[in-house]
Amino acid sequence: MDERVVIQCARSKNAAAPSLKAKDGHPVRFVARPECAPDDGAFYARPDDVSPDNMTWRDKLLRYNQTGANPLGLLPAAGLYRPPIYGALAAALPASRLFILSAGWGLIRADFLTPAYDITFSAQAAPLSRRQKSARWQDMCALDPQDSRPLVFFGGKDYLPLFRTLTGRYQGKRTVFFNSAAPPEAPGCALRKFETSRKTNWHYECAQAFLDGRLGL
Repeated sequence: MDERVVIQCARSKNAAAPSLKAKDGHPVRFVARPECAPDDGAFYARPDDVSPDNMTWRDKLLRYNQTGANPLGLLPAAGLYRPPIYGALAAALPASRLFILSAGWGLIRADFLTPAYDITFSAQAAPLSRRQKSARWQDMCALDPQDSRPLVFFGGKDYLPLFRTLTGRYQGKRTVFFNSAAPPEAPGCALRKFETSRKTNWHYECAQAFLDGRLGL
């Protein structure tokens, strides 16, 4: 199998995951809406906020990844999330084929060094963490748009709009799995229903079925 695989990020992250540092040396807490943060003395920021170095935190993270060093001990994206499926995918696929659709950073490779963050599209999340679809974000996209190999997406409907936007120029076939009664809106994508009784995080089971060769791609 030579598919490129995209799986949405998870809210549950490694509790020991480090972050970038604020000017005072304390870790930056990346959230969707810093204006909703509690007055607890911590440094809250959005990825596209400007850092004290006069560049956005997103640009600082890109530069950090480009240095080839990791003095802060940031985790690769596939190691940041706690659900076992991320480790299983990373063990089975090279980083060049595995991507995480992150509500905070965009479409990043599995080996992209990623700080801890609390940003999600979930409507059930608190305002501090919930990314508003109307807000402007400079999402990264590590996927080569000229790649013509098949691309599969494992994720929920809340993340599908971002997936469609960031892969809109992709040359290969895009397959989107879904679990809802009605197919989602995904122009330009092939839709495949995944039958399971699981409703919460059903896409983990779907991704495991992919690894087991049970999806018939």
